[in-house]
Amino acid sequence: MTKFNYDDTDWDAIGRLSKWYSGDVHDSLEQLGGRGYLPGISLHGALKAGEVVCGPAVTVQFAPSQRRNQPQDVYHNAIDNVPKGGILVVDSSCAEGSCSGELMSTGAKTAGAAATIVNGTVRDLAQVRALGYPLFGRGSSPVSVSGKMEPKASQVELVIGGIRVAPGDVVFADIDGVVVIPKAMVKAVADKADEVGAMEGAARDRILKGERLQSVWPVASTYN
Repeated sequence: MTKFNYDDTDWDAIGRLSKWYSGDVHDSLEQLGGRGYLPGISLHGALKAGEVVCGPAVTVQFAPSQRRNQPQDVYHNAIDNVPKGGILVVDSSCAEGSCSGELMSTGAKTAGAAATIVNGTVRDLAQVRALGYPLFGRGSSPVSVSGKMEPKASQVELVIGGIRVAPGDVVFADIDGVVVIPKAMVKAVADKADEVGAMEGAARDRILKGERLQSVWPVASTYN
C-alpha cells in the first residue's frame, strides 16, 4: 500500500526556508554541493506578490495509455492523502495532455496541499487563479490526458530535468521557479539560507542608505 506518512518532515526548516525566495534557496543548496532547479516549470496559477510555497513532495508518475475515461485512482488518491502543507509533484511529460486543472486543483486545495507542480501542461487557468491555487507547469493546453496517458504510480522517485524528486524531499516554489531540496539536506540548506538572506538584507539596507553597490556586494563570505 502506498505510504503517505510525513511524521518525520522537518517543518521547522520548511518554515525558515519560507522566509526567503528561490534565488536564496538555490544559492544555498548550490553552495552545499546540491542542485535542485526544475528547468522550464513556471507559475500558471495564483500566488500573491512576494508569496512562496514550501513543503514536502507527494509524487505521481504518469505513463502512456490509450484508455479513455480511465480510472484516476492513483492521482486522486495522492491528492486525497496529501499532508497539510504538502506539495504534489506530477510527471506527466510522457504524452500530450493536461492532467491538472480546476478539479484537481480544487481537490488539492481542499485536502490541504500548498501547491501542485506539473512536469507537463496544465489547464483551466482562469478557474485555478480564481481559486487562488498555486499551480505550476511547463505551459498551458486545453488538451485532455484521456486516451493519451494515465497515472500509474504514486510515492515513487521522479526524474525531472535531471533532478531527482523523492517523496518527502522539500519543494520550494515562487514566481521565479521551482527548487527541490533532498530531504537529507533540508536543515543545512535552511541554515545556509538564513545566513545568505541576512547578508543580502543587510547589503540592501546599506545600498538604500546611499552606499555604492561595488562597496557593498558581493560579501566575500557569501559564495565560499
